[in-house]
Amino acid sequence: MPETNPAPAHKTTPFWWEAAPVRPLPEKSLPATVDVAIIGAGYTGLSAGLHLARAGRSVVCLDKMNPGEGASSRNGGITSGNIRLDHATLVRRFGEPRAMAIEAEGKKAREFLYHLLATENIACDFSLSGRFSGALGPDDYESLARTAEKLEKKLGIEAYAVPQSEQRNYLGTDFYRGGSVRMDIGGLQPAKFHAELLRVALAAGVQVRSGAAVTSVEKVGSGYQVTTEAGRISARQVLACTNGYTDNSDRWLRRRMVPIRSRIIATEELPEGLMATLMPKLMMCSETRNLGFYYRPSPDNKRILFGGRDGSTSGEPIEPTLHLKRNLIEIFPELKDVTLTHSWFGHVAMHRDMIPRIFERDGVVYATGFCGSGVVWAPWIGTQAARKLLGDKDMEPSAFDFRPPSAVPFYTGKPWFMPGVMAWYRHLDRKLMRAPVAEACERQARRRACRSTSPARETPADDRSIFRAL
Repeated sequence: MPETNPAPAHKTTPFWWEAAPVRPLPEKSLPATVDVAIIGAGYTGLSAGLHLARAGRSVVCLDKMNPGEGASSRNGGITSGNIRLDHATLVRRFGEPRAMAIEAEGKKAREFLYHLLATENIACDFSLSGRFSGALGPDDYESLARTAEKLEKKLGIEAYAVPQSEQRNYLGTDFYRGGSVRMDIGGLQPAKFHAELLRVALAAGVQVRSGAAVTSVEKVGSGYQVTTEAGRISARQVLACTNGYTDNSDRWLRRRMVPIRSRIIATEELPEGLMATLMPKLMMCSETRNLGFYYRPSPDNKRILFGGRDGSTSGEPIEPTLHLKRNLIEIFPELKDVTLTHSWFGHVAMHRDMIPRIFERDGVVYATGFCGSGVVWAPWIGTQAARKLLGDKDMEPSAFDFRPPSAVPFYTGKPWFMPGVMAWYRHLDRKLMRAPVAEACERQARRRACRSTSPARETPADDRSIFRAL
């Protein structure tokens, strides 16, 4: 049975802030005029500002919060660069040439990030560990195996299938029916990454202002007047990089970007040797559920951080935290009695195209819509948008730069439909999981019965924990 009176996590701020707290910048007046005003000072805005400043442009990044306080310091730090649509769907929506270009650009974006980390000496606990993706059933396994083969043959990415018989070499659980590994994905400390990117951008001459919420952008002559809560700026060009934190200052964009809460929990430091059992390769992890979970070891390899879609739209309810912990225990029953130290959420931006986007409206350029994979996509898309503003004639056009995404029908900023969407996907996942999970439960029970001397851990009641989300 689910816990009825659990203790909440100790902190609702990100675990990442313990080592890299987000702070306001020293107060400075706004510049009267700039070449480019960038709305947002997360990964996207800072990456764009860095490229523009080094090209000789005067740039200011305006953030309504503290720089990095949004998703840039709240994400899982996994360099996945996911494209959520499969190849057939990409072809159907965008045509074969753009579909192929989108998939190829994913490799470029990840390589760009790694080059940025190395050349700028960005210290953010980066490790190219690889990622294991767990299959919920035989069909999922076959799909993962085919994808791994395609990545290897077409893009030269080291990727391979992991049959269920070899799964425990990668992940200490019988929950999945095998999976796949790709070795071009790793992990970093996202708050440290942002702090370092901010350092590099400031050193390059980018002006950054915290607490400078933009309230309007108006076309004036050949440029723009950007009005903020801290004053007005005249800018020759404007780049919007607000993603999941878009507000009513841009109602047109808000009708296209749906903010979805993604939550992460962090365990306490685990007993010595347990991490080696549960995550022997110390890889980043994902899975094939519709509402799949992502998880990883902390940079010091002492904790597990476990994330997924939150499902709530306001406040700080306890149930999303409990939901994550129940699912963590389903995968790793050994963590049943482990305490959580942190539980926090951030907003990811979903939209109807479901791929990262660059587009333009009334001369304002937008770099946004990363669909939960901004660690890789935000620096790349921000830089590509900056090159667009510069009119770089040598630039190979980005596959993500085309017409704006369509508005979401009957949506004006409040995602009223999300509880229904979440319920539907959870229904699909329950159907997907029933047979595989039952088999996994039996295997977990047999394994524990063989190696445990504690009668309490051999009782059938403990084995039912895997069914808590069903």
